[in-house]
Amino acid sequence: MFLVCISVPTSDDSLANLEVSGAGSAVMGRKLQSNEFHENVLSSSIQYSGRAVRLRVDRVRLPSGRETSREIIEHPGSVGILPLLTGNMVLLIRQYRHAVGGTIWEIPAGTMEPGETPSECARRELEEETGYTARSLKPLFDCYAAPGYSMELMHVFLARGLRPTQQRPEEDEIISVEPVEKEKAFRLIRSGEIRDAKTICALSYLRAYRGSGGAPSQSKSRLSPA
Repeated sequence: MFLVCISVPTSDDSLANLEVSGAGSAVMGRKLQSNEFHENVLSSSIQYSGRAVRLRVDRVRLPSGRETSREIIEHPGSVGILPLLTGNMVLLIRQYRHAVGGTIWEIPAGTMEPGETPSECARRELEEETGYTARSLKPLFDCYAAPGYSMELMHVFLARGLRPTQQRPEEDEIISVEPVEKEKAFRLIRSGEIRDAKTICALSYLRAYRGSGGAPSQSKSRLSPA
């Protein structure tokens, strides 16, 4: 059961609420207030606690009065880094992901450790996964990885002024570091060879917010369209 909220611009104030058979309800013709979306938690329990995440099940009451369960992945947050090399190159990685049963293209990324800020995590993960440090690390955007069931908020950074050091992957990681031309990376998205969401978001953001020389231009803490 669910609540479908559709806001439709209209001058007709007489539009009535539309009921969806067998589901929740759809509200048309007016913009809902924040409290009309809110779900009240009736009970909460931890079903599983692992090394990286916890699974929590909440019993909630919907705005309609109905009750349902929400399965939530508790996650400490993560970072993604888009490293720019000199010229027209970006630094991507390839690694095997057991959950999807294959090797995929990605930007460097990782989970924040307790007490770690997003920028500290980004610098650590960049060096561990690629063997590079960055002179400049700029925030691009934050995004929820899968808000339907996960709390994970990812902070994505642009890394410039790369200097080689030593790659230090974790014991269970086998990572190939591969410089790729930006235009080729965009083609890999179009062809479906890059299927990782954070990587598609970061590269698409780079393309949409270009400044002089094909790199994003910085405005305050986020990028501004060129």
